[in-house]
Amino acid sequence: MLKYSLACYDKMIYTAVQSLQVEVEATPEGGLQLRYDLTADLTQLRIPAPQVPAEVNDLWKNICFELFVAVEGDAGYHEFNFSPSGQWAAYAFSNYRERSEWTSSQAPYISISQTNTGHLILEAMITAADIPPNISGKPLQLGLTAVIEAEDGSCSYWALLHPSDHPDFHHRAGFACILTAQD
Repeated sequence: MLKYSLACYDKMIYTAVQSLQVEVEATPEGGLQLRYDLTADLTQLRIPAPQVPAEVNDLWKNICFELFVAVEGDAGYHEFNFSPSGQWAAYAFSNYRERSEWTSSQAPYISISQTNTGHLILEAMITAADIPPNISGKPLQLGLTAVIEAEDGSCSYWALLHPSDHPDFHHRAGFACILTAQD
């Protein structure tokens, strides 16, 4: 299991969030299991109410935990959005921000919990069939990101790495988590 801390985009000041940790692990079947642990004053965040799990567009406009998956050396990648509401989205791109036709094979598993000590925990699992094809067994490059929405509607942008002069989760240099077959 790999564990990472996400950083807020450095041009923003965001005091409600103390930390955002992400754990990543490959499943025995070749899928990915993630655990996002947001430590914050949750009363200052606009956390959506639970909804019927469904695929929904534009989740990134509110509070949303995200995963970008690419095979090292390939231009294409997949994006997954997980909302604390239980809703989700999945997209494929053939190159930087160039959407391509693709439908995930099944809905990701999503579990959400909150604690009295200010933790919002979202766990998600995606199947091996929904990871970009990797016939040669190259390492996977993962972008671990999140959008956190405050009660006033303002958003902060969190990632392992912010490689450009504005928040851009699609920037390939931000896919900073490398997952090999041994991980």
